[in-house]
Amino acid sequence: MKIIKTDILIIGGGPTGLFTVFEAGLLGLKCHIIDALAKPGGQCAEIYPKKPIFDIPAIPEILAGKLINNLLQQIKPFKPGYTLSESAKDLEKQKDGSFNVITDKGTIHNAKVIAIAGGLGSFDPRKPHIKNINKYEGNGVEYMIKDTKVFKNKNIIISGGGDSALDWTIELQKITRKVTLVHRRTEFRGAFDSIEKVQKLKNNFLIDVITPGEVIGLRGEKKLESVRIKINDEEKEMNTDFFIPLFGLIPKLDKISNWGLEIRKNSICVNNALDYQTNIPGIFAIGDINTYPGKLKLILCGFHEATLMCQAAFKIIYPNKKNILRYTTVTGIEGFDGSKRKYEGSTIKSIE
Repeated sequence: MKIIKTDILIIGGGPTGLFTVFEAGLLGLKCHIIDALAKPGGQCAEIYPKKPIFDIPAIPEILAGKLINNLLQQIKPFKPGYTLSESAKDLEKQKDGSFNVITDKGTIHNAKVIAIAGGLGSFDPRKPHIKNINKYEGNGVEYMIKDTKVFKNKNIIISGGGDSALDWTIELQKITRKVTLVHRRTEFRGAFDSIEKVQKLKNNFLIDVITPGEVIGLRGEKKLESVRIKINDEEKEMNTDFFIPLFGLIPKLDKISNWGLEIRKNSICVNNALDYQTNIPGIFAIGDINTYPGKLKLILCGFHEATLMCQAAFKIIYPNKKNILRYTTVTGIEGFDGSKRKYEGSTIKSIE
Protein backbone atom coordinates (compact mmCIF):
# COMPACT_ATOMS: atom_id res chain seq x y z
CA MET A 1 0.00 0.00 0.00
CA LYS A 2 1.21 3.51 -0.84
CA ILE A 3 2.48 5.55 2.10
CA ILE A 4 2.19 9.33 2.07
CA LYS A 5 5.49 10.77 3.33
CA THR A 6 5.94 14.30 4.61
CA ASP A 7 8.05 16.31 7.07
CA ILE A 8 5.20 17.47 9.30
CA LEU A 9 1.86 15.69 9.42
CA ILE A 10 -0.83 18.13 10.55
CA ILE A 11 -4.01 16.71 12.03
CA GLY A 12 -6.68 19.35 11.59
CA GLY A 13 -7.20 21.84 8.77
CA GLY A 14 -8.48 24.83 10.72
CA PRO A 15 -6.75 28.23 10.91
CA THR A 16 -3.93 27.00 13.17
CA GLY A 17 -3.27 23.94 11.01
CA LEU A 18 -3.22 26.03 7.84
CA PHE A 19 -0.88 28.65 9.29
CA THR A 20 1.46 25.84 10.35
CA VAL A 21 1.97 25.10 6.65
CA PHE A 22 3.14 28.67 6.12
CA GLU A 23 5.60 28.73 9.02
CA ALA A 24 6.93 25.28 8.09
CA GLY A 25 7.25 26.34 4.46
CA LEU A 26 9.48 29.26 5.43
CA LEU A 27 11.83 26.67 6.92
CA GLY A 28 11.71 24.48 3.82
CA LEU A 29 9.55 21.84 5.49
CA LYS A 30 6.80 19.99 3.63
CA CYS A 31 3.39 19.50 5.26
CA HIS A 32 0.41 17.21 4.77
CA ILE A 33 -2.98 17.79 6.41
CA ILE A 34 -5.51 15.19 7.59
CA ASP A 35 -9.03 16.46 8.24
CA ALA A 36 -12.36 14.74 8.79
CA LEU A 37 -14.17 17.47 6.86
CA ALA A 38 -14.48 17.48 3.08
CA LYS A 39 -12.60 20.78 2.74
CA PRO A 40 -9.94 22.70 4.68
CA GLY A 41 -10.97 25.37 7.16
CA GLY A 42 -12.31 23.58 10.21
CA GLN A 43 -15.16 25.23 12.10
CA CYS A 44 -14.51 28.56 10.38
CA ALA A 45 -15.43 27.04 7.02
CA GLU A 46 -17.96 24.42 8.08
CA ILE A 47 -19.90 25.92 10.98
CA TYR A 48 -19.71 29.71 10.88
CA PRO A 49 -18.16 30.96 7.59
CA LYS A 50 -20.26 34.14 7.78
CA LYS A 51 -19.36 34.95 11.38
CA PRO A 52 -17.23 38.09 11.75
CA ILE A 53 -13.91 37.83 13.59
CA PHE A 54 -12.48 40.96 15.20
CA ASP A 55 -9.26 39.90 16.94
CA ILE A 56 -6.92 39.09 14.04
CA PRO A 57 -4.05 41.62 14.22
CA ALA A 58 -4.20 44.42 11.62
CA ILE A 59 -7.57 43.18 10.33
CA PRO A 60 -10.37 45.14 12.04
CA GLU A 61 -13.05 42.70 10.87
CA ILE A 62 -13.06 39.60 8.68
CA LEU A 63 -15.58 36.83 8.04
CA ALA A 64 -14.41 33.41 9.19
CA GLY A 65 -14.74 31.99 5.67
CA LYS A 66 -12.71 34.87 4.21
CA LEU A 67 -9.99 34.27 6.80
CA ILE A 68 -9.73 30.66 5.61
CA ASN A 69 -9.59 31.75 1.96
CA ASN A 70 -6.76 34.15 2.81
CA LEU A 71 -4.83 31.45 4.67
CA LEU A 72 -5.23 29.05 1.75
CA GLN A 73 -3.88 31.74 -0.58
CA GLN A 74 -0.99 32.41 1.80
CA ILE A 75 0.12 28.77 1.92
CA LYS A 76 -0.40 28.08 -1.78
CA PRO A 77 3.32 28.46 -2.66
CA PHE A 78 4.18 25.63 -0.26
CA LYS A 79 1.84 23.11 -1.89
CA PRO A 80 0.58 21.16 1.13
CA GLY A 81 -0.93 17.73 0.66
CA TYR A 82 -4.43 16.90 1.88
CA THR A 83 -6.22 13.79 3.08
CA LEU A 84 -9.80 14.97 3.51
CA SER A 85 -12.98 13.26 4.76
CA GLU A 86 -10.78 10.95 6.84
CA SER A 87 -9.90 10.91 10.54
CA ALA A 88 -6.54 10.06 12.10
CA LYS A 89 -7.04 6.79 13.97
CA ASP A 90 -3.97 4.66 14.72
CA LEU A 91 -0.42 5.71 15.61
CA GLU A 92 2.63 3.50 15.07
CA LYS A 93 6.19 4.47 16.06
CA GLN A 94 8.78 3.36 13.47
CA LYS A 95 12.35 2.13 14.04
CA ASP A 96 13.80 5.28 12.46
CA GLY A 97 11.97 7.46 14.99
CA SER A 98 9.26 8.56 12.58
CA PHE A 99 5.53 7.93 12.99
CA ASN A 100 2.94 6.18 10.86
CA VAL A 101 -0.58 7.54 11.22
CA ILE A 102 -3.39 5.44 9.74
CA THR A 103 -6.79 6.98 9.08
CA ASP A 104 -10.20 5.41 9.59
CA LYS A 105 -10.17 4.61 5.86
CA GLY A 106 -6.77 2.93 5.96
CA THR A 107 -4.62 5.67 4.42
CA ILE A 108 -1.07 5.54 5.83
CA HIS A 109 0.98 8.69 6.46
CA ASN A 110 4.62 8.82 7.58
CA ALA A 111 6.32 11.80 9.20
CA LYS A 112 9.03 12.60 11.72
CA VAL A 113 6.83 15.24 13.34
CA ILE A 114 3.10 15.30 14.05
CA ALA A 115 1.25 18.53 14.81
CA ILE A 116 -2.19 17.96 16.28
CA ALA A 117 -4.19 21.09 15.43
CA GLY A 118 -7.66 19.60 15.70
CA GLY A 119 -9.37 22.57 17.33
CA LEU A 120 -11.89 21.15 19.76
CA GLY A 121 -11.49 17.69 18.27
CA SER A 122 -14.70 16.19 16.96
CA PHE A 123 -17.75 17.78 18.49
CA ASP A 124 -21.47 17.62 18.98
CA PRO A 125 -23.75 20.58 19.69
CA ARG A 126 -24.90 20.91 23.29
CA LYS A 127 -28.65 20.45 22.96
CA PRO A 128 -31.31 21.83 25.30
CA HIS A 129 -33.43 19.27 27.12
CA ILE A 130 -36.61 19.66 25.09
CA LYS A 131 -38.61 16.48 24.58
CA ASN A 132 -39.39 16.68 20.84
CA ILE A 133 -36.44 18.74 19.63
CA ASN A 134 -35.15 16.00 17.29
CA LYS A 135 -38.35 16.28 15.25
CA TYR A 136 -37.53 19.84 14.21
CA GLU A 137 -33.79 19.55 13.59
CA GLY A 138 -33.28 20.86 10.07
CA ASN A 139 -36.92 21.98 10.03
CA GLY A 140 -36.65 25.12 12.11
CA VAL A 141 -34.13 24.10 14.76
CA GLU A 142 -30.51 24.90 13.89
CA TYR A 143 -27.46 24.44 16.11
CA MET A 144 -24.99 26.00 13.67
CA ILE A 145 -25.24 28.90 11.24
CA LYS A 146 -23.66 28.17 7.88
CA ASP A 147 -25.63 30.42 5.53
CA THR A 148 -27.20 33.59 6.91
CA LYS A 149 -29.38 34.05 3.81
CA VAL A 150 -31.86 31.41 5.02
CA PHE A 151 -32.80 33.73 7.89
CA LYS A 152 -33.52 36.78 5.74
CA ASN A 153 -36.86 38.39 6.67
CA LYS A 154 -37.62 35.58 9.13
CA ASN A 155 -38.58 35.57 12.80
CA ILE A 156 -35.90 33.82 14.83
CA ILE A 157 -35.36 33.01 18.48
CA ILE A 158 -31.79 32.60 19.73
CA SER A 159 -31.16 30.95 23.07
CA GLY A 160 -27.91 31.24 25.02
CA GLY A 161 -25.80 33.61 27.06
CA GLY A 162 -22.29 33.32 25.63
CA ASP A 163 -20.35 34.95 22.82
CA SER A 164 -21.97 32.94 20.01
CA ALA A 165 -25.50 33.85 21.10
CA LEU A 166 -24.59 37.52 21.45
CA ASP A 167 -22.59 37.72 18.21
CA TRP A 168 -25.29 36.07 16.12
CA THR A 169 -27.98 38.24 17.68
CA ILE A 170 -26.01 41.31 16.61
CA GLU A 171 -25.38 40.02 13.09
CA LEU A 172 -28.73 38.44 12.28
CA GLN A 173 -30.81 41.40 13.39
CA LYS A 174 -29.46 43.17 10.31
CA ILE A 175 -31.33 40.85 7.92
CA THR A 176 -34.17 39.22 9.87
CA ARG A 177 -37.68 40.49 10.47
CA LYS A 178 -37.28 39.98 14.20
CA VAL A 179 -34.70 38.51 16.59
CA THR A 180 -35.52 37.47 20.14
CA LEU A 181 -32.67 36.53 22.48
CA VAL A 182 -33.64 34.25 25.37
CA HIS A 183 -31.34 33.53 28.31
CA ARG A 184 -32.18 31.79 31.56
CA ARG A 185 -30.09 34.26 33.57
CA THR A 186 -30.07 38.04 33.68
CA GLU A 187 -26.27 38.16 33.28
CA PHE A 188 -24.47 37.22 30.05
CA ARG A 189 -21.08 35.49 29.81
CA GLY A 190 -19.91 37.09 26.58
CA ALA A 191 -17.51 39.93 25.79
CA PHE A 192 -18.41 43.23 27.43
CA ASP A 193 -18.49 45.02 24.07
CA SER A 194 -21.00 42.49 22.69
CA ILE A 195 -23.21 42.81 25.76
CA GLU A 196 -23.24 46.58 25.31
CA LYS A 197 -24.20 46.23 21.63
CA VAL A 198 -27.08 43.89 22.48
CA GLN A 199 -28.27 46.27 25.19
CA LYS A 200 -28.23 49.15 22.72
CA LEU A 201 -30.19 47.13 20.14
CA LYS A 202 -32.76 46.30 22.79
CA ASN A 203 -33.02 49.94 23.93
CA ASN A 204 -33.62 50.99 20.31
CA PHE A 205 -36.35 48.31 19.94
CA LEU A 206 -34.39 46.52 17.20
CA ILE A 207 -34.41 43.20 19.09
CA ASP A 208 -36.25 41.61 22.02
CA VAL A 209 -34.37 40.17 25.00
CA ILE A 210 -36.07 37.83 27.45
CA THR A 211 -34.25 37.26 30.75
CA PRO A 212 -34.59 35.20 32.79
CA GLY A 213 -36.33 32.89 30.35
CA GLU A 214 -36.03 29.39 28.94
CA VAL A 215 -37.43 27.69 25.84
CA ILE A 216 -39.17 24.57 27.16
CA GLY A 217 -41.34 23.41 24.26
CA LEU A 218 -41.65 23.36 20.47
CA ARG A 219 -44.76 23.11 18.31
CA GLY A 220 -45.49 22.66 14.61
CA GLU A 221 -46.87 20.17 12.10
CA LYS A 222 -44.19 19.54 9.46
CA LYS A 223 -41.85 22.31 10.59
CA LEU A 224 -41.35 24.53 13.60
CA GLU A 225 -44.12 27.09 14.04
CA SER A 226 -43.80 28.28 17.64
CA VAL A 227 -41.92 27.85 20.88
CA ARG A 228 -43.07 27.84 24.48
CA ILE A 229 -40.99 30.03 26.79
CA LYS A 230 -40.98 29.91 30.57
CA ILE A 231 -40.56 33.39 32.02
CA ASN A 232 -40.27 33.28 35.80
CA ASP A 233 -43.35 31.25 36.79
CA GLU A 234 -45.36 31.97 33.64
CA GLU A 235 -45.33 30.41 30.16
CA LYS A 236 -45.64 32.24 26.85
CA GLU A 237 -46.17 30.92 23.31
CA MET A 238 -44.24 32.74 20.56
CA ASN A 239 -44.50 32.19 16.81
CA THR A 240 -41.16 31.77 15.08
CA ASP A 241 -39.56 30.45 11.90
CA PHE A 242 -36.32 29.33 13.55
CA PHE A 243 -35.11 28.36 17.00
CA ILE A 244 -31.31 28.53 17.35
CA PRO A 245 -29.98 27.18 20.68
CA LEU A 246 -26.33 28.21 21.02
CA PHE A 247 -25.12 26.43 24.14
CA GLY A 248 -21.67 25.53 22.85
CA LEU A 249 -20.11 22.30 21.64
CA ILE A 250 -19.21 19.10 23.44
CA PRO A 251 -15.60 18.35 22.44
CA LYS A 252 -14.35 14.79 21.95
CA LEU A 253 -10.77 13.79 21.17
CA ASP A 254 -12.28 10.66 19.69
CA LYS A 255 -9.80 8.36 17.95
CA ILE A 256 -6.50 9.92 19.08
CA SER A 257 -7.37 9.49 22.76
CA ASN A 258 -5.69 6.05 22.75
CA TRP A 259 -2.30 7.30 21.52
CA GLY A 260 -0.84 7.57 25.01
CA LEU A 261 -1.04 11.36 25.15
CA GLU A 262 -1.50 13.12 28.48
CA ILE A 263 -5.07 14.41 28.36
CA ARG A 264 -6.88 16.67 30.78
CA LYS A 265 -10.58 17.53 30.32
CA ASN A 266 -10.62 16.71 26.59
CA SER A 267 -7.47 18.78 25.96
CA ILE A 268 -3.91 17.62 25.29
CA CYS A 269 -1.30 18.71 27.80
CA VAL A 270 1.78 20.39 26.31
CA ASN A 271 5.00 22.05 27.42
CA ASN A 272 4.26 25.71 26.76
CA ALA A 273 7.55 26.84 28.29
CA LEU A 274 9.36 25.54 25.21
CA ASP A 275 7.63 24.38 22.06
CA TYR A 276 4.12 22.94 22.74
CA GLN A 277 5.39 19.38 22.56
CA THR A 278 3.29 16.66 24.20
CA ASN A 279 4.54 13.91 26.49
CA ILE A 280 5.46 11.95 23.33
CA PRO A 281 8.60 13.43 21.72
CA GLY A 282 7.94 14.47 18.15
CA ILE A 283 4.21 14.98 18.67
CA PHE A 284 3.01 18.54 19.25
CA ALA A 285 -0.45 19.95 19.99
CA ILE A 286 -1.28 23.52 19.00
CA GLY A 287 -4.40 25.66 18.96
CA ASP A 288 -7.62 25.04 20.86
CA ILE A 289 -6.91 21.34 21.34
CA ASN A 290 -4.05 21.87 23.80
CA THR A 291 -3.94 23.00 27.41
CA TYR A 292 -1.35 24.58 29.67
CA PRO A 293 -1.34 27.16 32.50
CA GLY A 294 -2.77 30.43 31.19
CA LYS A 295 -4.10 28.91 27.95
CA LEU A 296 -6.36 31.14 25.85
CA LYS A 297 -8.44 29.56 23.09
CA LEU A 298 -7.89 32.27 20.48
CA ILE A 299 -6.92 31.95 16.82
CA LEU A 300 -4.03 34.38 17.24
CA CYS A 301 -2.64 32.24 20.10
CA GLY A 302 -2.78 29.22 17.79
CA PHE A 303 -0.75 31.14 15.21
CA HIS A 304 1.91 31.90 17.83
CA GLU A 305 2.03 28.28 18.98
CA ALA A 306 2.38 27.06 15.38
CA THR A 307 5.33 29.37 14.82
CA LEU A 308 7.31 28.09 17.80
CA MET A 309 6.33 24.50 17.07
CA CYS A 310 7.76 24.69 13.56
CA GLN A 311 11.10 25.94 14.89
CA ALA A 312 11.27 22.90 17.18
CA ALA A 313 10.16 20.59 14.34
CA PHE A 314 13.06 21.80 12.19
CA LYS A 315 15.54 20.67 14.88
CA ILE A 316 13.94 17.22 15.00
CA ILE A 317 13.90 16.78 11.22
CA TYR A 318 17.37 18.28 10.69
CA PRO A 319 19.26 17.71 13.97
CA ASN A 320 22.64 18.62 12.44
CA LYS A 321 21.48 21.66 10.52
CA LYS A 322 21.40 25.13 12.04
CA ASN A 323 18.42 27.33 11.32
CA ILE A 324 18.97 31.08 11.37
CA LEU A 325 15.88 33.23 11.81
CA ARG A 326 15.49 35.60 8.87
CA TYR A 327 12.72 38.10 8.29
CA THR A 328 10.49 37.51 5.26
CA THR A 329 10.84 41.19 4.32
CA VAL A 330 14.50 40.38 3.59
CA THR A 331 14.40 36.81 2.32
CA GLY A 332 11.03 36.86 0.53
CA ILE A 333 8.80 33.80 0.38
CA GLU A 334 10.01 30.99 -1.83
CA GLY A 335 7.58 28.19 -2.63
CA PHE A 336 8.42 24.60 -3.43
CA ASP A 337 7.59 25.34 -7.06
CA GLY A 338 10.47 27.82 -7.28
CA SER A 339 8.28 30.92 -7.30
CA LYS A 340 9.36 33.71 -5.00
CA ARG A 341 7.78 36.82 -3.56
CA LYS A 342 10.16 39.46 -2.32
CA TYR A 343 9.83 42.92 -0.79
CA GLU A 344 10.98 45.64 -3.18
CA GLY A 345 10.36 49.22 -2.23
CA SER A 346 6.76 49.53 -1.08
CA THR A 347 5.27 46.63 -3.02
CA ILE A 348 5.38 42.85 -2.98
CA LYS A 349 6.37 41.54 -6.38
CA SER A 350 6.09 38.03 -7.76
CA ILE A 351 9.27 36.55 -9.22
CA GLU A 352 8.75 33.65 -11.58
